[in-house]
Amino acid sequence: MEVVIQANTDAATELVARIVAREVQTNPRPVLGLATGRTMESVYARMVQMHRKEGLDFSACRTFNLDEYVGLPGNDGHAYRHYMNHHLVRQVNIALRNTHLPDGTAANLEAECERYEGLIDQAGGITLQLLGIGHSGHIGFNEPLSAFRSRTRVVALAPTTIRQNAPIFGRADKVPRSAITMGVGTILDGRRCVLLATGEDKAEIIARAVEGPLTSMISASALQLHPDCTVVLDEAAAGRLKKSDYYRWIYTSEPKWDWFRKLPPVVIGSGRNTSSLEDCRLEPAP
Repeated sequence: MEVVIQANTDAATELVARIVAREVQTNPRPVLGLATGRTMESVYARMVQMHRKEGLDFSACRTFNLDEYVGLPGNDGHAYRHYMNHHLVRQVNIALRNTHLPDGTAANLEAECERYEGLIDQAGGITLQLLGIGHSGHIGFNEPLSAFRSRTRVVALAPTTIRQNAPIFGRADKVPRSAITMGVGTILDGRRCVLLATGEDKAEIIARAVEGPLTSMISASALQLHPDCTVVLDEAAAGRLKKSDYYRWIYTSEPKWDWFRKLPPVVIGSGRNTSSLEDCRLEPAP
């Protein structure tokens, strides 16, 4: 696991957007696993800006979202389909048919979960999985006690998650009590994972997920097992990490991370696949 600490929220968001952009521009058939939530809104806004101002081309992309609420149709203002259409899909050049979310209104939810897993397999698997983290330590809606080998399934939302999402719905009793989510095992199958967390309110759970023991009580801790996972934090979210000075030293002292500090513009069509953070160096446009 690579932990990257940035000075502030804007810098952390910018880095994550650039990493995703690099995947889009260098992989001829990128399959993106996408997340929702307030943390991701700025990432998508930056990606839209790169599309409009730098020519970032999403036409070859296929996307699979982590989760969707059970019972909400896609046109509901609180549905994650609505969220994705509003923040990204309708603002870039990606075909709607190539963007996938679980159907929370399916008559047979178990069959829908199996269908969704099948779609990911047919796409060849997710090449880059974007993640946030909830106050309960969840990735996707994999609440405490989610098995590390779990697949896409229906889950009950934890009280912590319901309270966290209550402001979006107006009050807690309006938040759906269940959702379809990719499983922890489904997420770990992604070729690369990038988790973004910002703000002091995420500091405690980040410390437990990154530096604590592997435990099904914190599904994000499973990312310690992933062979290519990058955790991007702002200073506030990194505030409880015991090794924060070490993480800062790695990415600010060694010459190979010069690209990381400068973050020059994306070069459209540079044509080289990436597999690690070092490979994501962004070269100046000619």
